[in-house]
Amino acid sequence: MSELVFYDLKKTATMTPSMPVQVARELGRRIVSGTYEAGTLIDEENALADRYQVSRVVIRDAVKILVGKGLLDVRRGIGTRVRPRNQWVMLDDDVLAWHLSAPPNPEFLRQLMEIRVAFEPKAARWAAERASEAEIDAIRHACEAMETEEGSIENFVIADAVFHRSILRAAHNEFLKAMEGVIYSALLVSIRITNKDPRSNEKSIPFHREVFEAIEARDGKLAEHLTETLLSDASFRLNHQENSDLS
Repeated sequence: MSELVFYDLKKTATMTPSMPVQVARELGRRIVSGTYEAGTLIDEENALADRYQVSRVVIRDAVKILVGKGLLDVRRGIGTRVRPRNQWVMLDDDVLAWHLSAPPNPEFLRQLMEIRVAFEPKAARWAAERASEAEIDAIRHACEAMETEEGSIENFVIADAVFHRSILRAAHNEFLKAMEGVIYSALLVSIRITNKDPRSNEKSIPFHREVFEAIEARDGKLAEHLTETLLSDASFRLNHQENSDLS
């Protein structure tokens, strides 16, 4: 699945992005994929302007965008250098999305899953305790969409993402808003790594239904426990897939 699905889930503006944004995305994909390695200098301004057939001003603005995301460092008289991964703004929507255009990275997915396990069970507890009826309906509709989707894998994954997003929003914690991109990236990257239809996992949909029912029943403790089980099962299946691929 492409990064376009990620942007659709984030409801990023559909209008054509500006030229600096387009160039920043192309350079960002190259950095995330490792074409430009950490510590190396990217092509100089004139060469990039010729390659992308844009002005030097566009290149400068694109570089500024990537500097803001922690991917590049500009030094006068030296050039523009790729910064190490540990300095990237990893929760940035574009940085997460560009990983979908890069070769599959199991280590990146493992870290995404660790963050999900750390935060989502608590979000489920808070959703059970704080959700409005409208928010519970949103979780129900997403669960039903997963249960009834028999067409494209993409539609199923989108329904899955919306299910977890609805729980995060129902938790009424503003800091969890930043976690939505992590969920989208984890789901989309996992499909690329396993190359399987997630509907083939017979446990997955019942797990989601149980989480919803616990939230609907306002049982925060159970909702937290079931979400831990759901995510632990997903992590186990991904680890099993990776080990199978290595054997």
